Amino acid sequence: MSAAPLRLGSIAPDFDAETTAGPINFHNFIGDGWVVLFSHPEDYTPVCTTELGAFAKLEPEFTKRGVKLIGLSANTIESHGGWIKDIDEISGSQLRFPIIGDKQRQVALKYDMIDHQDATNVDEKGIAFTIRSVFIIDPKKTIRTILSYPASTGRNTAEVLRIVDSLQTGDKHRVTTPINWVPGDDVIVHPSIKSPEDKQIFPKLVAVKPYLRFTPLPKEETSAAS
Repeated sequence: MSAAPLRLGSIAPDFDAETTAGPINFHNFIGDGWVVLFSHPEDYTPVCTTELGAFAKLEPEFTKRGVKLIGLSANTIESHGGWIKDIDEISGSQLRFPIIGDKQRQVALKYDMIDHQDATNVDEKGIAFTIRSVFIIDPKKTIRTILSYPASTGRNTAEVLRIVDSLQTGDKHRVTTPINWVPGDDVIVHPSIKSPEDKQIFPKLVAVKPYLRFTPLPKEETSAAS
């Protein structure tokens, strides 16, 4: 019997794995914080190298928000170690977050990270590599965001951070965020908040439509506050 598909709101599957920072239990790794789990097709490949460097450079911003990063690549820990040296040299970063060794695709299968689209994206044994998946997981071990990119397309690390800000800010203030929102922009009052409570909570509220109510929220009150 196959596992139920992962959806937003699913509990992130637990697993034990070897990483570049030593063995981990994933739920223990999450602890009481947030985690971004992201996969890469293979070590020593061009797009993956640029991505790992970008995540390494942005890690302090994730840390400031109480978010741990953890990568995954379908290679061995020994391979990862040499690759990290290349990443740091090329990007000028200092990669510190762990990378899971998943040569047998045990974690990739749990999280449905396997490439079913590109028949050429396979290892020497013909086993499919992983795609570029992103899972943003909250302290309750709940999956809050799932992103999937093909092997050929590098991700936007700033967008992953923006999603974290949207989720954390929304949880704290009972708001949602409009298209292209960045911290400091106006937010939308959550539909669950009805009148007259909405104006009591958000006195500067502007109702464009009864179902579309904007309110200012300074950057200092978002998770992006420095």
